[in-house]
Amino acid sequence: MLMLRHQKCCLHNANILPLMNCFPTKMGEVSADSVTLDLLREAWETVRSSPLGVINTPMIPWCQTTLPLHLRCNIQIKLENMQRTGSFKIRGVANQFSSRPKGGHFVTMSAGNYGKAFAYASKHYGSRGKVVMPETAPVSRSILIQSFGVEVEQVPTSCLMNVVNRCVKEDAMTFLHSYDDLDLIAGHASLGLEVLEVIPKPDVVVVCCGGGGLLAGVAAAIKLSGCDETRIYGVEPDGACTMYRSFIEKKPVGMETKSIASGLAPPFAGTLPFELCQRYVEGIVLINDEEIKAAVSTLYSSGLVVEPSGCAAFAAIVNDKIPELEGKTVVCILSGGNIGKDELVNFPG
Repeated sequence: MLMLRHQKCCLHNANILPLMNCFPTKMGEVSADSVTLDLLREAWETVRSSPLGVINTPMIPWCQTTLPLHLRCNIQIKLENMQRTGSFKIRGVANQFSSRPKGGHFVTMSAGNYGKAFAYASKHYGSRGKVVMPETAPVSRSILIQSFGVEVEQVPTSCLMNVVNRCVKEDAMTFLHSYDDLDLIAGHASLGLEVLEVIPKPDVVVVCCGGGGLLAGVAAAIKLSGCDETRIYGVEPDGACTMYRSFIEKKPVGMETKSIASGLAPPFAGTLPFELCQRYVEGIVLINDEEIKAAVSTLYSSGLVVEPSGCAAFAAIVNDKIPELEGKTVVCILSGGNIGKDELVNFPG
């Protein structure tokens, strides 16, 4: 009955796609069934003890900030913008690198945040690395990644995987996926387990979604921990809604993406993230670039430096995209704060 009620709500709201209409896409040996609570807890221990220095970031009550709120609910904000390397990505990277040989030669694709964490880890472990970045990524992020001794190649978004495949075939590099990887997703799940340490039974959790790695990990951690009634929402830009469209097609799909939130605009949704999201996530919410810009400015005016991709969950809440929040305990994840002064001048004051 509850699922039918949500389905009816979603079908009358163009911004939310219900997951009830989606069916599993098997991945051979690596599927949603591979993700167990024991696996996630083991990854959490790896992340916590990682030499990369992953932080258990603070959670603060929305009511103890100057952020505007017109809803009567208890919202807790998870500050991953204060994380090592400036975003949640270091969590997955810490778990990925823990099982890879030191001194390896790796290639990845990233708009910036995963690339920064990847480069940071490569330097620590003495590995050689290359980050293939979309041309739309800020130049400042490319320069920062190169400062860790990692090579960067910027190409059109549609060419990212072609370049990665070339590096694997011609240069014998090992590909580390920035969102569609079991070790990575398990590492990201540590964020969800940290949330449950503070709020054991949240009513609603709102998470940004690009390729889906963070959303999948957090959702799996929360649901597998016994929070059956918790509603988990992913938030995507409407110009880069690969996961949203994947649910429509009932399989992971790609699209030409364009958004100010470049970190949420990969060319395709991840296969494992898609399978986990359809199992554990309530729905996908869409926001537009103007709402993202306004969110960056609002957060900054309250003393929180959050990049466009990192403020997606906040933007969804303040623009009433998440249903039935009145009287609920809500977790809003600010996923990253990698934005330079040169970028901030482009947002309304």
